[in-house]
Amino acid sequence: MQPGPHNAITDVPGVLVGQVERLDAPYLTGTTVVHVPQTAVAGVDVRGGAPGTRETDLLSPVNSNGGVNAIVLSGGSAFGLDTAGAVMRWLEERGEGVRVGQGEYDVVPIVPTAVIFDLARGGDFKARPEPSWGADAIAAASDGPVALGNHGAGAGARARSLKGGAGSASVRLDDGTTVGALVIVNAAGSTVDADGNLYGARLGLGAEFTHLRTPTEPPPAAAPGRNLIPGPSMNTVIAIVATDVPLDKAATQRMAMVAHDGLARAIDPIHTLVDGDSIFALSTRTTDEPRLSVTDPTALGQLETVYAAGARTLTRAIVHAMLNAESVETPTGTIPSYRDAYPSAFRDE
Repeated sequence: MQPGPHNAITDVPGVLVGQVERLDAPYLTGTTVVHVPQTAVAGVDVRGGAPGTRETDLLSPVNSNGGVNAIVLSGGSAFGLDTAGAVMRWLEERGEGVRVGQGEYDVVPIVPTAVIFDLARGGDFKARPEPSWGADAIAAASDGPVALGNHGAGAGARARSLKGGAGSASVRLDDGTTVGALVIVNAAGSTVDADGNLYGARLGLGAEFTHLRTPTEPPPAAAPGRNLIPGPSMNTVIAIVATDVPLDKAATQRMAMVAHDGLARAIDPIHTLVDGDSIFALSTRTTDEPRLSVTDPTALGQLETVYAAGARTLTRAIVHAMLNAESVETPTGTIPSYRDAYPSAFRDE
């Protein structure tokens, strides 16, 4: 098994990614959109204690919706859910969505959304994603490399005392199919162990993370006031796993469920009461061939292979988020990147 050409979720056929962010004070936030122009079967699994989501009920296997047009990951906490409306209008203008009438544009786009808490990270509670950012992000979507670190919804993300961000990875399975992941790492928990090693680096493919070693620096001090507003830290890790294997709705939801193992391998603790950890799954195959079902005994081997790949690819995406994040200055002090906090962790690159 090897990563795809971009080592990103865009290696999965039919998946496009666009991002918008603002890093100029008092902003430190952004929006990421995954666009699936040919639609995709989707599932979701929410395990954090403080989720911010939209249109997730539609994805239940017991409900009639057959697929999604896009998924939005955004900063701004619940305010960031407004970015989905602009994505819907952009899709409507192009006739993409569930057809509800005879007119060319008589459609209702299906755009599930999840958000992270990054309010006031850049200094102003109201410096959060504008609804128009959703349209800007989907308009910029492509199947090329995905910008990592301080981009899109990862702009204001952090993982305990370190800068978090956007991460992505992919894998080509031995049978030629592809699995990819996209994640926004904004966790209450830590992505590094007591020695400063990234938990998830052990799951790298080939030489992916062999340039890393145990650092000699002590861990950075816990940053006071991780949020400018009083009270406990508020966070959330949100992610999308995708494959071109044809899955039905129940099998796609199971993929999202198993992918949470990928979070647990890379972040500790995870699924806390101040996180809203949510994972979407996508199956982009649009041919008429039968879709794999969890009730089909002959499909179990292939399903388990895809599910395991999804969880491991998500773990790798978290590592890429941390390695590509850059330190930022905020009104409460510097949020250091992993590279700046642990420079000795990197062998000569």
